Amino acid sequence: MTDQNTQTHPSAPRELRDLRVLAHPLRLRLLSLLGGAALSAAEAARELGDTQANVSYHLRRLHDAGLVDVVEEVAIRGGKAKRYRHDPTSGERLGMAGAPELFLAMSAELARRAVLQAPGTRSTFTDAEFSIDDAAYRKVEALVREAGIVLADAAQPSGTAGTHRVAATLALFELAQGDAQ
Repeated sequence: MTDQNTQTHPSAPRELRDLRVLAHPLRLRLLSLLGGAALSAAEAARELGDTQANVSYHLRRLHDAGLVDVVEEVAIRGGKAKRYRHDPTSGERLGMAGAPELFLAMSAELARRAVLQAPGTRSTFTDAEFSIDDAAYRKVEALVREAGIVLADAAQPSGTAGTHRVAATLALFELAQGDAQ
């Protein structure tokens, strides 16, 4: 199976290979889904409306990059199915060498989700390019990290009664010094 959007040469630095793994829309959707529940490839495929083979391939790539963990194996029809779960802090281990590809995929996923917003509901967003002192940067960095963890910890399986289906895209990074472009 060719992965043209994220194919990286085998000798590329591990951080670049791992970060580019995220630059695929299905993988971002899998990470979101696996934050709410541990699922097998078959279960995730049903939820996402995709084939088990395709989802299984992308889960292996995410697992190889350390972004999802096998949390249990269950017996199914004489075989075993691995259930995967996403740790929201796992991306912190990745470097930023492939960030442009990742952020492009994140923006495409944000656009996909935006059209799914429930009519009449509120949204909150911030888009910023500021100069702030170190203390403010560290505080915001901690809040963004905490928001991701709170969302993942509170996540429930899709369709759980009494839950709100929400979308969040969080990214905070320091810009290079120099003139704004």
